[in-house]
Amino acid sequence: MALAMLLKLSLRNVVLYRRRNAFLLIAISFAVGGVTVSNALIRGWQNDMLEMAVANLTGHIKVQAPGFVDDPSLANSLTLALPPILPGDARLYQGWAARIRLPAVVMSERATRGAQLVGIDPQQEAISFYRDLSIQGRGLAGVEDRSLLIGAALADALETKVDRRVVIMVQGADGRTREMGYRVAGIYDAPGELVEKMFIFTGLEALQQRAAGQRPLISELSIVLHEESNRLSVLQAVQEAYPDTDVRDWQALEPQFAELYNIVDSVMLIWFLLTMTALAFGLVNTLIAAVMERVRELGMLRALGMGRGFVVLQVVIESVCIMSIGVALGLLLGVFGVWLLADGIDLTAFSDGLEGWGIRARLVPLLAVEDLVGYGLMSVLIGFIASFFPARRAVKISPLMAMNR
Repeated sequence: MALAMLLKLSLRNVVLYRRRNAFLLIAISFAVGGVTVSNALIRGWQNDMLEMAVANLTGHIKVQAPGFVDDPSLANSLTLALPPILPGDARLYQGWAARIRLPAVVMSERATRGAQLVGIDPQQEAISFYRDLSIQGRGLAGVEDRSLLIGAALADALETKVDRRVVIMVQGADGRTREMGYRVAGIYDAPGELVEKMFIFTGLEALQQRAAGQRPLISELSIVLHEESNRLSVLQAVQEAYPDTDVRDWQALEPQFAELYNIVDSVMLIWFLLTMTALAFGLVNTLIAAVMERVRELGMLRALGMGRGFVVLQVVIESVCIMSIGVALGLLLGVFGVWLLADGIDLTAFSDGLEGWGIRARLVPLLAVEDLVGYGLMSVLIGFIASFFPARRAVKISPLMAMNR
């Protein structure tokens, strides 16, 4: 009964001092809404980093021969039965792709450049950035296709075009250097110039025949999962299924992206705490001023027999009510802001510089329900803690002090 009365008094005060509380609610709403939008953008950046790392021919998990990372040649290659037998529930896996991936020197009539020659099965590359390529000319027809698909930036550097011929030098499975002539079937446009300069694609079986001497060798098996949260458990299962291979996840293969990815949650928390701490100071000052305006009211309540604990509880409940309303409005404002940015922010003008940070040309905010719930609860908690400072001032008001006012 006493709690119901205190809640009624607190809600009455929220409405009674509506002008003062309106400014406070506006401040809380904009602070929480701004944090929600900024965190959604940071979360979108984090998601971009994960997708770019996984799609960059890495996958969530990669199986390679021992020593291939240090010496990427066909001398350190695998002979795996395809399709591979992946451990556990098949529903965990989005797909897989077997490749030959070799350092290469590509020569046109006018220039010479270094790149990576990648033998692929185009049908399996739906798990990589290959699926989204915009191609001038034609793509690879299949695993037996002996033509090349090169990036637009590399084509410009080589001063070559579709249907022109180039020569590629790689180290074969026998350790000898091999020169192979290819015709350029297509030129692809990728989101970043680094990708266009780095990767050259050809058919997997065609490259096996020319560089591996008809042997069904592969240099890597890339595995993509449906959920990142299953990565560690599946990694352990794949390591047990292929004990004589080098099995790593994307965080071990892409340490730069991994460090950025893992630090994002800390950055979001620090940004939230800084914003809400600044807001808490404003909340404390406003509530202390409100307490001093209500000296007569609080003194009268003390004179009527309200104990110190109930005075503290009333001020705390009032503060939490204001904070809860402000947080709810702020979350709605933040969701609306994210909706306005649903198509993303165009960063094409800065794409070359941002690619190394894992940021795509269009940054799309990602709103997570757990973020909304977590930040909403933490905001109310900060308001609850901050309310004890004005509550301490309130309990010092005596009936005698109220009478003198």
